[in-house]
Order: sequence, then C-alpha cells, then structure tokens
Amino acid sequence: MSNIKLFESKQVRTEWDSKAQKWYFAIVDVIAVLTESADPGAYWRKLKERLKKDGNETVTNCHGLKMTAADGKQRLTDVADTEQLLRLIQSIPSPKAEPFKLWLARVGYERLEEIENPELAAKRMRELYKAKGYSDEWIEKRVRGIAIRDELTSEWQKRGVMPGAIWRRSQDGASPQRRISRRSRKRRSASSLRGVPGWKSNTNEIGK
Repeated sequence: MSNIKLFESKQVRTEWDSKAQKWYFAIVDVIAVLTESADPGAYWRKLKERLKKDGNETVTNCHGLKMTAADGKQRLTDVADTEQLLRLIQSIPSPKAEPFKLWLARVGYERLEEIENPELAAKRMRELYKAKGYSDEWIEKRVRGIAIRDELTSEWQKRGVMPGAIWRRSQDGASPQRRISRRSRKRRSASSLRGVPGWKSNTNEIGK
C-alpha cells in the first residue's frame, strides 16, 4: 500500500509492506526534508557512492520500488525501511535529524493504530488531502477508489491470483481490456461477412 506522509508540510512517499509489516520510505524525499537541497537526487547519488566506498552495508541492502514521481509516472525509487533510514540519517548532517527520528517513530505507531482500527487510515488520508487543497468531492472519490482497490487486491490474493499478472500489458503493448475489445471487433466483423461468397471463418485468427 503506497501512501504520502507529511513532515513539516513536506511530502515523503512511503510504501507499506503487509508481508514484512514495515514501512519503506523514498530516500530522496527524506534527503529533501533533511537537507533542503535543490537537487536531492544528486545529493543521494553522491552520498550513496561515498557510503559504498566506505563499505556501508545499509546502502547495499537498500532496494528500489516503483513510486509515483512528480510527473505522475511510476518510477523506480531507492527506498529504505525505518531501521535502514535511521542509519542513513547518521550520515546526513542536519538540525532536523532528531525531529525526523521522532516523526518516524510516530508513523510506525500510527500504522499500528490503523491496523487495530482501519477507519483511522481513511480519516488520516482525508486530512492529508484536505491539507493539500483537494475538494471534499475529490477526496471522497479517492478514498472510495482506494477502498475498492484494496478489497479487490485482498480477494485476488485469497484466490492465489497476482494482480500484476492481470493488469500486465502484453508484448505488443496492449492491455487486457484492449485485447478483449479488439477480439470483439474481429468477431463482429467476421459475423457481418457470413454468407459472402468465398468467405471462410477462421476462429483461430479471430481469437488472436
């Protein structure tokens, strides 16, 4: 479950791993918060290179997740869990380091509360979007959409179906819905040709 948290009005992209029961945080967002760098991506690349040379295992253990970027597209982003992040923060000189550590602890505590009371998650989400200036109508649609998606994902998992396999595009770039629509058009076209002299049905071709 992806989410956006606010630290001092600045966004930090997060991802909740339900299997591992832990949060993952976008490292560049954390660097932006702590350093106020004009280019947190470049800051992270230099820091990562230096830590790797020092043999820092935390950097080696960090991995990437696809998260929504500023342009709205899903891009691979370096992430760290809370433990890894606390270690990385030690390498970033910032007066905000200690307040950020407290914020991390609060995020973890709030997640435990939300597990016990799922309605809290929806309430906090509404407050977050409200603070970002979205209308009440947009917020309600967003919350309902997320709830429906979560229910579908849960049902797929119960049935042993991987959601990624359902929505994955084929090699020719067509989505499952588009392929189904294309097949329907072919069938309608073939149906209209029945009775035309010389026409021969090829069901294998129609289904492709």
